[in-house]
Amino acid sequence: MNNELTNQVRSKCDIVDIIGERIPLVARGKNYFGVCPFHDDSNPSLCVSREKQIYTCFSCHATGNVFTFLMNYEHMDFKETLRYLGEKVGVDVSSVRVARKNTRFDPYYDAYSFSLKYFQNNLLSKAGKFARSYLANRGIDDNVIKEFEIGLSLAQSDDLTKLFVSKKYSLADLNTIGLSSDARDVYIDRIIFPLYDLTGKVVGFSGRIYQDNGMNKYLNTKETPIFKKGQLLYHYHVAREECRLKKSVIVMEGFMDVIRASTIGIRNTVALMGTALTHEQIQLIKRLSDNIILCLDGDDPGVHATLSIGDMLLEEGIEAKVLVLPNPDDPDSFILREGKDRFENLLGSVVTFNDFKLRKLKETVDFRSDEQTAQYINQVLQETVKVGDPIRVEIILKKLAKEFDLSYNTLEMRFRELEKPKPKTVKTVVTYQVKNKKKTKYEKAMEQILYFMLNNDWVISLFEKERFIFPNEKSRLLASEIVYYYTTYGDINIPDFYTYVQDKEEIVNFLNDILASNYMENTTREELFEYFGVIREYSRTQEIKRLTNSLQKEVDPIEQAKIAEKIRKLRIGDNKNGWRN
Repeated sequence: MNNELTNQVRSKCDIVDIIGERIPLVARGKNYFGVCPFHDDSNPSLCVSREKQIYTCFSCHATGNVFTFLMNYEHMDFKETLRYLGEKVGVDVSSVRVARKNTRFDPYYDAYSFSLKYFQNNLLSKAGKFARSYLANRGIDDNVIKEFEIGLSLAQSDDLTKLFVSKKYSLADLNTIGLSSDARDVYIDRIIFPLYDLTGKVVGFSGRIYQDNGMNKYLNTKETPIFKKGQLLYHYHVAREECRLKKSVIVMEGFMDVIRASTIGIRNTVALMGTALTHEQIQLIKRLSDNIILCLDGDDPGVHATLSIGDMLLEEGIEAKVLVLPNPDDPDSFILREGKDRFENLLGSVVTFNDFKLRKLKETVDFRSDEQTAQYINQVLQETVKVGDPIRVEIILKKLAKEFDLSYNTLEMRFRELEKPKPKTVKTVVTYQVKNKKKTKYEKAMEQILYFMLNNDWVISLFEKERFIFPNEKSRLLASEIVYYYTTYGDINIPDFYTYVQDKEEIVNFLNDILASNYMENTTREELFEYFGVIREYSRTQEIKRLTNSLQKEVDPIEQAKIAEKIRKLRIGDNKNGWRN
């Protein structure tokens, strides 16, 4: 790979912008912080440095430059990453040849791609006239049909299956991916809405009836090897950029809600394709933004889902906001009836999840009952414990005291009792386990010298001049690569050096460990020589141990005397023997 081209692309990229397009980052001082996507994280432990153009996670120690981030986050190889970034920053990367990756699921993706074109063609044909009229009456015009790639399955029961068989697809595969069943099409006489994976590939369909034919209103693709509903969010591949620009994400229940919102220019939206929320989906939502707005249906199931999802997000350390729709509206029907301005007014008056929950809680209380009133006040205090803002806490307590004619001190005392930490239930979470093995002073000295070399060109020159050897093999390998890189290119900077060693896994892992440690960046010659002295001391100690073992095994008195003299000189640091204090 052309290193000059690689460095040119890297130098034109801003790592903060590239990572910030994928996860929310917040500026703190000269660095940016976000929730690390490489382990199960709730706190912003990922640090991104614009100055150094590298990222480091203080929890799982994931570290690297813009290339390594994209390779790990997007699951791309180096050539794919180079091609993507080069095109993004305007560098000619036409010489980079990216081989198409073949996977065992390729036939499945191809089948869905072919099906999508087939359904789209049906809708645009003469046979799709009635379905197009239905969509138009629902406010779905040609632009929306094109944007969301809406199609139509015909009334015939086996047309698509026959086409697939003629293209040498097996019925077994078609059954596996949910396109056929018993040699018949799964989707018959329905408007087809494609469902996408996180990268924008079609992996499923949702079919909706558009005339009274006695079938269920919706028919969705079953779970397949490429369609796992609990691991996806509808519209994610589009919303990712929109959420970054709008600095918020709106979570809705169904794809029709998202489609309707897009017709009024609101595209920072994702849908759950149901009301249940999985842990995987929470992580995806957190990647989009930590400013989360729940906009679920206004009926009782929608309210229940809002409460459930809001509580799940609270456990992740995020208090969502809630856009409250009147019962029984969903976003689709509300926007269709009331229009853009009314919906944007609601969007501008969202409430915190805590306020929404307390409001719903209050609706169920009979305040003529002292018992229910006391129970309600205790529940309010329990929910208030979850509020992280002390000012909001005081406002809530004062409102309670005034509303129920209670002493503020009484409420505060009860609040403090509830606030006391309780023993936590230990949850088993799959995450990266960082082994904090205590390092010896020799290991620390080696790593500190290497860290100096990565940040100070003059240290590399002095290291070469001194010509001592690290006793640790991985340190020797990394030092050798640093010296070679510096000799070849005339200077060293960490993000470009990362690219240079990116195919040497052992070196990259060790480099990650060093950069994730809290080592000093700059040094003086005096400090550097102190670290050199520590390494020489270690090497001298190891040589004395080796010679002592040889002395114990030697039987020739003359050889014994020679070995003993070498040991003596090492112990006093005789320069003639090549060792210095």
